[in-house]
Amino acid sequence: LQENKHRLQPGTGFSALDQELPGSGWPTDGVTELLLNHEGIGELRLLAPALARLSQQQNRWVLLVCPPYIPYPPALSQMGIDLTRIMISQPGNSRDYLWVLEKSLASQSCSAVLAWPRDIHEKQIRRLQLASKEGRCWNVLFRPESVAANASPAELRIRLRPTGPYNDHTAITAKILKRRGRWESPEVLVR
Repeated sequence: LQENKHRLQPGTGFSALDQELPGSGWPTDGVTELLLNHEGIGELRLLAPALARLSQQQNRWVLLVCPPYIPYPPALSQMGIDLTRIMISQPGNSRDYLWVLEKSLASQSCSAVLAWPRDIHEKQIRRLQLASKEGRCWNVLFRPESVAANASPAELRIRLRPTGPYNDHTAITAKILKRRGRWESPEVLVR
């Protein structure tokens, strides 16, 4: 029961992934790293069930910090995400970027902060981890797959790859590289 207190319920919306995640769902706080080589492979679709629940059930913001593309409101709405709970921030430099992340995570006004950092270091991720715990806010960092070889204080690291042709966004494979209490996962097909 204690473990479920720290998970979004119900699970991710993808049963094969739920079976591999500690607590059978996304964490409600802490840093999750999604490692991928190309944006637009279905990474937001993977998070959509959780973001929909957060935006509908909590009176808190879902903040997107420097998304690589302007989110398409009709698509977010079709995924069940309440657009009135979405906020986008575009800080001008790396110092402001980190300030926005840390303050929004610790503020208790956000349920999730999704960010696309260009360059972030282990020490900075550790600070985000602490701020996330303080504010009971889930932080998702979208990072290049190449950083998988480096250590990270993130509690959960998942590598995402497209399946089939690049423009076929029907499925991705997810491989959990780091999670609490267990080794890496096998690749999981997410449709």
